[in-house]
Amino acid sequence: MSDQREIQEVMARYVRAADHRDGAAMSKIFLPEGKTEIFYNNAGTAERLGELVGAKAIGDAVTMLMKPHPPRGWSHHTTHDPIIEVKGDTATLDVQFVVFNVVGAEKPEGGWPEGAFGAQGTIIPIESGYYRPTLKKVDGRWMIAHHRVYHDIPYAF
Repeated sequence: MSDQREIQEVMARYVRAADHRDGAAMSKIFLPEGKTEIFYNNAGTAERLGELVGAKAIGDAVTMLMKPHPPRGWSHHTTHDPIIEVKGDTATLDVQFVVFNVVGAEKPEGGWPEGAFGAQGTIIPIESGYYRPTLKKVDGRWMIAHHRVYHDIPYAF
């Protein structure tokens, strides 16, 4: 597998770990001393919202700080248009993302109403922006050293 494809797979594992709220899986793709910085892109000016340092802290944040999914709910992080640069054992990735909130409708006790057809529920985009990690190849495996997340919309904490 090419370095570029392996790097794309690291991002695929990242978004799945976030969707599953799987901190253990998330921490495995970061170097032990890895760092995540989160920004809001305010009209082209990056406003820093927070930072996590260490693979364990990053994994713990996914498990304990991300909002749990509601019943029949899920999130889907999608990534698009990767730009990857590899220089030896260091690489950068610049990829767009959109997060969708998915909630399935509860089937009524008497069954679906007459005329109901297809998927029942809602799919709403809730986040977008750019993921810009720097990765290092260690023992033949690409891992995230420094991950920068740039959100297109502001956040309330």
